[in-house]
Amino acid sequence: MNLISKFLERTEYKDYEDFYKNARIVVPENFNFAFDVIDEYARLCPDKRAIVWCNSKGEEKFFSFKDVSEMSNQIANYFLKLGLKRGDYIMTMLNRRWEYWMTIIACHKIGITIIPATHLLTSKDIYFRLNSAEAKLLIATAEEDVIEHINSALDKCTTLIKCLYTEPVEGFEHFDELFAKESKELNIDYKPCGDENLMCYFTSGTTGMPKMVQHDYNYPLGHIFTAYYWQKVVDDGLHLTMAETGWAKCSWGRLYGQWICGTALFIYDYNGRFTPTDILPFIQKYGITTFCAPPTIYRFFIKEDLSSYDFSSLVHCSTAGEALNPEVYRQFLSATGQKIYEGFGQTESTLILGNFADFGEPIQGSLGKPSPVYDVVLIDDDENVIGNNQEGEIAIRLTEDQIGLVTNYKNDPERTLQARGGVFYHTGDLATRDDNGVYWYVGRKDDIIKSSGYRIGPYEVESALMEHPSVLECAITGVPDPLRGQVVKATVVLAKGYTPSDELIKELQMFVKKLTAPYKYPRIIEFVDEMPKTISGKIKRVDIRKKDENK
Repeated sequence: MNLISKFLERTEYKDYEDFYKNARIVVPENFNFAFDVIDEYARLCPDKRAIVWCNSKGEEKFFSFKDVSEMSNQIANYFLKLGLKRGDYIMTMLNRRWEYWMTIIACHKIGITIIPATHLLTSKDIYFRLNSAEAKLLIATAEEDVIEHINSALDKCTTLIKCLYTEPVEGFEHFDELFAKESKELNIDYKPCGDENLMCYFTSGTTGMPKMVQHDYNYPLGHIFTAYYWQKVVDDGLHLTMAETGWAKCSWGRLYGQWICGTALFIYDYNGRFTPTDILPFIQKYGITTFCAPPTIYRFFIKEDLSSYDFSSLVHCSTAGEALNPEVYRQFLSATGQKIYEGFGQTESTLILGNFADFGEPIQGSLGKPSPVYDVVLIDDDENVIGNNQEGEIAIRLTEDQIGLVTNYKNDPERTLQARGGVFYHTGDLATRDDNGVYWYVGRKDDIIKSSGYRIGPYEVESALMEHPSVLECAITGVPDPLRGQVVKATVVLAKGYTPSDELIKELQMFVKKLTAPYKYPRIIEFVDEMPKTISGKIKRVDIRKKDENK
């Protein structure tokens, strides 16, 4: 069983137009995901599978919804014993440890705002976040690098009262041992809900210092469309999203919508660099039914011998986080028989645009069509709504009861007013919309290249380059040029078996000229061993541009 019908007026629609026009979320009075979903499953079907967890050491754990309910109660009771109260902030650096899911549910139950942070933070990142949010507690995975960075940061943390680890660490208390002593029953006389702050994400900071993005207690309901209609999760199935707990993609794919729809979460906890072959055997071993990953993962997958793996349990695959190159789509489909359904959204939102399997085949290379939770339009620089086949910024027309969108930026009323105080929420991403209502990605507004009077979006050139077998990763940027204003530059990481050469540069340039308008080809190609990336894995084109400008 699942709870999906409890939160939607209807679940079936004859076509996309019916879906977009009539799909409506029912928000129960005083909705709280922890009580109204987790505890409700624990009451109705306590043995229903919630989590399948394993790690690179060969350990396995299986949790039912009753387990999640009771363990979250224990953690909530421990937090209350510490003196934490409604409205306080805590931060986690738990990577893919199972304790994260129990902890976030505990926070939701007692009104503590959780800051999920990546385990890849350095000392400066850690104390900046803890101090900015005035966090009182830090819970972390006991990985060697994590411990080292936290130890370097602790004396600079002004509001922190305690730091805990999920395994024994000398000089610190053991989180698991502490909460295990508490009662499995939670007795409180309040229910956090509505516009209270549910969680706070620090953005990955591709263009400046990270922002503190806050969501309210109705935010989880927006992810019904993410999970049920885009990822097509299966009731009593097993869903895998490739995201660690420090990123908003975890909330997109490993938490809210999936559990509302009744599917279990598959979590593989590994340390160090991701190796595609690590995850591929688990699809058959555990019977994973639905899968979602950023395009980077699919790019690595297609470099493997996929014919040696069994994908028969999979019924649906999806991707988001950056644009999916058509060549990656084609190769994955050929090797596995699975189509990849692309979607688009942000840390500040739930799914904004998506290819929805119920209403047709995925349109390769497209972002799809709007989710019913948002009124999506394209606008020009003056906030005029523009029509089809024109390039504009993806924007959301704001409503009073907007679900799923950032409610505020902590300690930044000016930015909050910019985001929620006008007619539109600006995504900062450019796209076009064709006559069928399908959106096509152009690039970040700041990434557009202006060369000899032409406006060139990096995505189309990157997609062309990705079709060449020598290219593993690439980034297109503009380089200052006295004659043209800017020229197109490609920064390329080569696939195994290829080496940089003048001949390869010419080959790649001619290759792009055949696939796109000739003026878009990269006049400069630089081969690098690795791309500059944020700690979330996104390519930092701004770093490439700054490096070239300094030259």
